[in-house]
Amino acid sequence: MTETTPRLGARVMALIDDLARHTDEPGRLTRLYLSPAHRATAEAVLGLMRDAGLSARIDAAGSVVGRIEGREPGLPALVLGSHIDSVVDAGRYDGPLGVVTGLVVAEEIRARGLALPFALEVVAFGDEENVRFPTSLSTSKAWAGQYRMEWLEGRDAAGTSLREALTQFGGDPDGIPALARAREAIAGYLEVHIEQGPALEAAVQPVGVVSAIAGLTRARCTVTGEANHAGTVPMGMRRDALAAVAEMALAVERLSEGVAGTVATVGSLTVVPGAVNVIPGQVDFSLDVRAPVEADRHGLFAAIQAACRAIAQRRGVGFASETYMDNAAVALDPGLQAALDRSARRLGFAPLRLPSGATHDAVAMAAIGPSAMLFVRCRGGISHNPAESITLEDADAATRVLLGTVLDLAGLPQ
Repeated sequence: MTETTPRLGARVMALIDDLARHTDEPGRLTRLYLSPAHRATAEAVLGLMRDAGLSARIDAAGSVVGRIEGREPGLPALVLGSHIDSVVDAGRYDGPLGVVTGLVVAEEIRARGLALPFALEVVAFGDEENVRFPTSLSTSKAWAGQYRMEWLEGRDAAGTSLREALTQFGGDPDGIPALARAREAIAGYLEVHIEQGPALEAAVQPVGVVSAIAGLTRARCTVTGEANHAGTVPMGMRRDALAAVAEMALAVERLSEGVAGTVATVGSLTVVPGAVNVIPGQVDFSLDVRAPVEADRHGLFAAIQAACRAIAQRRGVGFASETYMDNAAVALDPGLQAALDRSARRLGFAPLRLPSGATHDAVAMAAIGPSAMLFVRCRGGISHNPAESITLEDADAATRVLLGTVLDLAGLPQ
């Protein structure tokens, strides 16, 4: 290849394309935590790490971890990574991009024969999307010592508990507490991720440095009315759970529009009994509230809860809500942000500083060490969608920025 060929980007794109073949649903990419496709992807990443000369393993919670020792054994680790689980019908870059760029940087460090003043680790976490079980960044929170053991008893839509699925996967539920890392063992955490938004594309920049990650509250809500015959009950005498939820969803939209920087979403509904000729007697729905300012998030969530209760009372239905995720907003490390910025500017880029409305494993990792993120431009800002797309050139740019940052932190020439 010539010097102008995006060699590192080509390697990244080839590896991502190869990992995308592992799916639980033929014809579309679905890779839920602890599924057969997750296991196959974990094995593939494990093999890539070992081929690159890393000492690698799959840990008790299902994360894949590879390590290169520094100038002497046992030094604190600079960790590069992201996740390999996906949403249903996903794109191929959300998560794997950060794992693969980390791996390619480790390959390059090894190829150059460099000895770093810290260990270098690459990690592929397994439960960032939290789609299958009612968890919250469980695999990275295991590292942070924040794993809630009651998560093991949570069940997926098929009734399988997380404990059962982890055991079938080959993990070790009882070994999870031992995964917690001491703060002194982590030199830092760097995560490359697609932006999942339009700002970089609008600015005509391939990369941006993430300043903070928005706080997130998620709740499971249930509205209980009365199922009855659709043809015989007058409209004014119904206790229609779905009609109440429709009004609640509109209230969620209206209230979130009134607070700058916040977003709130009703993303899923389960209607019972779900028959064409029966008035809905119960509806379960999800609520997702996010904001970069903690007071705004808590205030909006409280306002939504109050509005839902008022609607329920007026309509003669019951309303119950259970909060199962409450992640605080996280300001990322200024020093690592500056290192990413320097690396990007050395390569001729003008990276934006921008917040993330999406939650990432960096939220958990920030609890045990300085953490930062590099966003990569994605076409149309589209994510959680098969249309998710980045260019070869942008993959190369991100990988070179990450490599330059590692060398910068190590005090080595570029």
